[in-house]
Amino acid sequence: MSLSARRVTLPAITPIVLQKRVIKVYSEDETSRALEVPSDVTARDVCQLLILKNHYIDDHSWTLFEHLPHIGLERTIEDHELVIEVLSNWGMEEENKLYFRKNYAKYEFFKNPMYFFPEHMVSFATETNGEISPTQILQMFLSSSTYPEIHGFLHAKEQGKKSWKKIYFLLRRSGLYFSTKGTSKEPRHLQFFSEFGNSDIYVSLAGKKKHGAPTNYGFCFKPNKAGGPRDLKMLCAEEEQSRTCWVTAIRLFKYGMQLYQNYMHPYQGRSGCSSQSISPMRSISENSLVAMDFSGQKSRVIENPTEALSVAVEEGLAWRKKGCLRLGTHGSPTASSQSCATNMAIHRSQPWFHHKISREEAQRLIIQQGLVDGVFLVRDSQSNPKTFVLSMSHGQKIKHFQIIPVEDDGEMFHTLDDGHTRFTDLIQLVEFYQLNKGVLPCKLKHYCARIAL
Repeated sequence: MSLSARRVTLPAITPIVLQKRVIKVYSEDETSRALEVPSDVTARDVCQLLILKNHYIDDHSWTLFEHLPHIGLERTIEDHELVIEVLSNWGMEEENKLYFRKNYAKYEFFKNPMYFFPEHMVSFATETNGEISPTQILQMFLSSSTYPEIHGFLHAKEQGKKSWKKIYFLLRRSGLYFSTKGTSKEPRHLQFFSEFGNSDIYVSLAGKKKHGAPTNYGFCFKPNKAGGPRDLKMLCAEEEQSRTCWVTAIRLFKYGMQLYQNYMHPYQGRSGCSSQSISPMRSISENSLVAMDFSGQKSRVIENPTEALSVAVEEGLAWRKKGCLRLGTHGSPTASSQSCATNMAIHRSQPWFHHKISREEAQRLIIQQGLVDGVFLVRDSQSNPKTFVLSMSHGQKIKHFQIIPVEDDGEMFHTLDDGHTRFTDLIQLVEFYQLNKGVLPCKLKHYCARIAL
């Protein structure tokens, strides 16, 4: 028997070439940057690219936003979403934009769920034994077998009309429903309002002005595919905490475990940007910072909070005085006073200082970057030209504290507590309250800054 060799021709393997697109991304100061990206680029990939190109510190709060100015809406583009898919839903004549900025509240509900799900807005479809903690509520959102219900009154814009109607709504995994009879949850009284699969949830930026909303806490469902204002399902809450609860719950119902994976593994994108390829960022827990006394033969930890506060202020004042003397020329009193006057104005170069912005603009900036405890900025006071204002977020509310100048022995100081704690300049004041709560509701943690691309 003779064996003959057969020639087998294998089909050629054609490599898949991903088509590239140029996208434009804007920052808060309206500067922009054009990026050439592949068609499967995610929002997280774009953020990572901009972080690396601009040498920013990556604290996982950088976010890509979809901004629709013609209808006054904006939303967070989730880290796993494909950016080109988002752009494909834009109409040809719409002047929509992608914005790149920080959003400290993006995954805050995983860290502090108690702030996001008020007790009076949460109920359960099945019987529960005992009290349910906010952490357990969060776990229910991520579970496929159980789920909490979010309920409460919302203002809804009537289709094709300018009027708004206050209705009782109920949010379930299957969608958003409203009751046709008061607060009844009986199936015969519940009517379907919207689902999540083919819609995205947006926050209204100017609901009162553009849509005649009764409050400024609007949000809406918008179909994925391009559509006009008539396709929007507009809603409006009575307060920010209520709106945050509804929007957060809808995000969790829509994306579920994907959101948790985004939070736990922020570098899982297509571009291969891994934690190994990025310089590690040093992280110091605020709980590891302690006050120390080195005045004796042996160092000791200062455990008394009052003593620690006193030492911190004394050290700060001594350091600033040395700084003034170093800046002075040949010990000249004039030069020293000039340098101290300079000290009073060095805050103008700090990223947390916003010169002449209004109270409303300060609130808008803080809301944009997330109502997380400790988000702050410092600005000039509009009512008193000689004072400054510290605006900060706490408990999902924005609070404003006046920084008053006080004079002592010919020297000017800044204070938040009627002169009990004094600072030679605003930098010292901010640094102090970043480490100490003092008279504030919490420590200063994240500053609002306008970044340029």
